[in-house]
Amino acid sequence: MRKFIRILNGAVALAVAVIFSFVIYGNAAYPDTFYVKNSSDNVIDDIFYLSYDDEKSVDYQSAETVGGQNSDLTLLGVIPVKSETVKTADEDTVLVSGDSFGIKLYTDGVMVVGTKDVSVNGKTVNPSKEAGIAVGDIIVSINGEKVYSSDRVSEILNDNNGKKFLIKVNRNGEYLDLSLTPVYVESEGCYKAGMWVRDSTAGIGTVTFYNPSSGNMAALGHPITDVDTGEIIPILDGQAVQTTVSSVTKSTASETGSISCEFSNKEIGVLNKNTRQGIYGKYSSKVDLSGFCEYEVALPQEVQKGFCQIITTVDENGPQVYSAEITKINQNDDEKNMIIKITDERLIEKTGGIVQGMSGTPIIQNGKLIGAITHVIVNNPLKGYGVFAQTMLELSE
Repeated sequence: MRKFIRILNGAVALAVAVIFSFVIYGNAAYPDTFYVKNSSDNVIDDIFYLSYDDEKSVDYQSAETVGGQNSDLTLLGVIPVKSETVKTADEDTVLVSGDSFGIKLYTDGVMVVGTKDVSVNGKTVNPSKEAGIAVGDIIVSINGEKVYSSDRVSEILNDNNGKKFLIKVNRNGEYLDLSLTPVYVESEGCYKAGMWVRDSTAGIGTVTFYNPSSGNMAALGHPITDVDTGEIIPILDGQAVQTTVSSVTKSTASETGSISCEFSNKEIGVLNKNTRQGIYGKYSSKVDLSGFCEYEVALPQEVQKGFCQIITTVDENGPQVYSAEITKINQNDDEKNMIIKITDERLIEKTGGIVQGMSGTPIIQNGKLIGAITHVIVNNPLKGYGVFAQTMLELSE
């Protein structure tokens, strides 16, 4: 009898250990947000299930607002593993580009990119810092007048007799009213506020896809940030223009290379959203779509380690297909969802791996668009990060 009890206790302990191992594995291996094609699709595999009310539907189009439907990931439909957010997704098909394009952005307000001490009568002062203005602030208005250009800011601040100005700034989404008094610098014959501001920026990137059903475009896979502050630039108005690749500087382990392009006057779209997972806007109806390829957008859980392809432009021949490999997947990171390694010797010979300007390069796997390249990994230009295409599709809508 005692032997039987010992065997039974051992079997129970082994079963508990196995179950516990599966729970730990499921908690680590599966994402916190899971996409399904319909509300009754709740079987992930032979072991794990999603438990939620089939009678409640999840509105995919408003998923960004409502956050999907709460659910539980369970082992064999019985043992809870962790909480999930479930979103339903249509089988969306987009036109994939991979073409380079030029970016022209104008800020919604004027960004403070630096402050500087001013010498007055042998004394050093900094009016902007004393007023509480900080690098990264967006100057929205001065004395109630909305400002959109650095020239206008200079005109207003220089047109005074030492009086105070009411400066409204946007600091990380919070609006502040500050009082600024410029000082007169006799040697220069003008008033100084002790700050540098910027109202526009330009760059190049790669178009990821165009959605013909909505007219929306998605690109870059990462935000456009100010070169001095590192802050995401709030867009007032933006243009996407056609470019021609003129040269490529190859990446090395010590320095990231880049693509150089010549900007044309042909606008291919307008840009209106700058986010941590890319820039978005409307494509022009005049753009020739004959070179685009149609792909279904893969759900995040469909992405696998292993062989993939990218479509990118690194010379005058336009978008070309190159081989690559997904080496790591992180389902629960908002921005760095995967690591991709360039394996195509043709591309390595031209670029040394991933270079600046390839951001937004579409990643294809198993006949579907799975994501876009976003950043090169420092000291290893053959590798870079990627963001899920499903995330970009949601943000584009």
